[in-house]
Amino acid sequence: MHINNVDPDLRAATKALPALDWSNAFIRNMARWATAVMPVRRVAGVAVSTAKLGELRLRIYVPDLRRNEAALLWIHGGGLMFGDARQDEPLCAETARDLGMVVVSANYRFAPEHPFPAALDDVHWAWRWLQLNADELGVNPARIVLGGESAGGGLAAVLAQRLLDEGGSQPIGQWLFSPMIDDRTAADETLDSVEHWAWNNRSNRNSWRGYLGKEPGGEEVPRYAAAARRENLTGLPPSFLAVGDIELFFPEVREYGRRLASAGVRVTLDVVPNAPHGFESWARNTKPAKALMGRARQWLAVVVGSGTLES
Repeated sequence: MHINNVDPDLRAATKALPALDWSNAFIRNMARWATAVMPVRRVAGVAVSTAKLGELRLRIYVPDLRRNEAALLWIHGGGLMFGDARQDEPLCAETARDLGMVVVSANYRFAPEHPFPAALDDVHWAWRWLQLNADELGVNPARIVLGGESAGGGLAAVLAQRLLDEGGSQPIGQWLFSPMIDDRTAADETLDSVEHWAWNNRSNRNSWRGYLGKEPGGEEVPRYAAAARRENLTGLPPSFLAVGDIELFFPEVREYGRRLASAGVRVTLDVVPNAPHGFESWARNTKPAKALMGRARQWLAVVVGSGTLES
């Protein structure tokens, strides 16, 4: 895909993206190490702490000024193979500060060493931890939103499905950025010739193969492995879906939004023109990224009862 197809405000950051082979174990391990130790910028007005539950690690963001009793359970991206809660420090801390709410960001085990359902089980434990520790955090356990980006958005989407089937306390919203939700995209080899910026279909196939433990796109995949595979979407919470219109996941996210709406779910589909995958993270200081996060946080503020953002 030619760089001229990218929003002019995103071109410099897009051209600087490294072209990496995520099927290479050494590169994956280096990425895991780098994100786990990366320096993070503190955001004034937000206290950051950590918690461990066995091997599960959480980062907890509590604003000095609380405006509600809600919380966001956030799940980072990384193609199900790498990443760390630290990579989303600005997003989580600024969301906590601007909305006056608690944010808990969860790490999880990676494929291919830990295939499905390891990552889903880990974020499910994070949900349970947040429920059990709600009083200590000043959170109403019935006022929690699930959110995530890319692979994390996909995990958030299937976690919402699993919680719906389990009954009990339910999330009050889904806050999803370019969620990775359909393994059938990876199976479409005609997409391999398109050089999607940031995340292409060859990397996508490698990730789904490692997570599923088999080739993606088969007639059946395990329940809760891929959110788009679920037939009945009735009963899922109000959903915010953000996606760029030139990225690999655009068709699957748009279709999931259509199906959610057809099932009676209140959906906001925010399509960003000429935007590559994950730009709100790696190009966070650009005008398109700031504009998207403004719209996204305004949606979230309404859902959690803050009404409007702090000016």
